[in-house]
Amino acid sequence: MDINGKVAIITGGASGLGWATAELLHSKGAKIAIFDMNDDLGQQRATTLGDGAVYFNVNVADEASVQAGITGVQEAFGTVHICCNYAGIGTPGRTVGRDGPLPLDWFKRVIDVNLVGTFNVIRLAAAVMINNEPVTDDGCRGVIINTASVAAYEGQIGQAAYSASKGGVVAMTLPIARDLASMGVRVNTIAPGLINTPMLQGLPEPAKESLANTVLFPRRLGEPQEIARVAEMLIENDYMNGETIRMDGGIRMQPK
Repeated sequence: MDINGKVAIITGGASGLGWATAELLHSKGAKIAIFDMNDDLGQQRATTLGDGAVYFNVNVADEASVQAGITGVQEAFGTVHICCNYAGIGTPGRTVGRDGPLPLDWFKRVIDVNLVGTFNVIRLAAAVMINNEPVTDDGCRGVIINTASVAAYEGQIGQAAYSASKGGVVAMTLPIARDLASMGVRVNTIAPGLINTPMLQGLPEPAKESLANTVLFPRRLGEPQEIARVAEMLIENDYMNGETIRMDGGIRMQPK
């Protein structure tokens, strides 16, 4: 799919991986709809991009909120061709810790945002995409890209909820790709490793260096722009479908 002139929804688009992808796709001529819950930063990001960019306050886990955002995108740009799901939370907590069992609401919250929220956006965005006229010779009408994590495969101590949520994203990628194949919508997932996002940027330098040294090669944290380039490839390469791509420098996470 040629990115130029297409309409892209990017959840979690005000920072980190989402913002890097928004910048890259906008630079290639896409119209960008940033879905986030940080109004000040979201509006600032849309203003920074300029023409062809809008911001909507969207809670991905809330059906009405996502539908309102997608309706807003249709009003602004007419349709949706690309949906990149980056919104997520990663609050850690051991199954049984010093204060007792992990609160069930805590576990449910991570699942609700990372897994249910991703599916919520997928289904509502896809319902718009399938009405597009084909934009490639293969009949593609839309592209969906999800974000998992290497924690889906090698969850660390305290990551039961996070790993379960990201493992669910990996597991549903192929079934959803199969569901939407006859409608001309491709679905893929990126599983990042240790990426230099705001979550890690707040760590002391020795801690970041220690993490970087666990990467096979190159021994550094990944950059959000490197994830954005994978998203770019998944959009442009029409033969990529139903796949989860690890983007992690070859890391295999240890228990802690």
